[in-house]
Amino acid sequence: MSNRVEILEEYRQANSQLATLKEKESATVQSTRETVQIEPRYGEEMNYLSNKCAQLDMILEAMDASED
Repeated sequence: MSNRVEILEEYRQANSQLATLKEKESATVQSTRETVQIEPRYGEEMNYLSNKCAQLDMILEAMDASED
């Protein structure tokens, strides 16, 4: 069971880091009537964290399914 807890904690940390980066990324965008093009500053790190969260989520789902 501790392995599940460790994976869940890792997922929460990665998800929290991703949310922080998204917040930082969007903080620089100002609302205007014009079209705004956003140049991501944290794109690579955000992609890495998104992929990590997806993989950890799949592991957790598989663990849940194996318990049924």
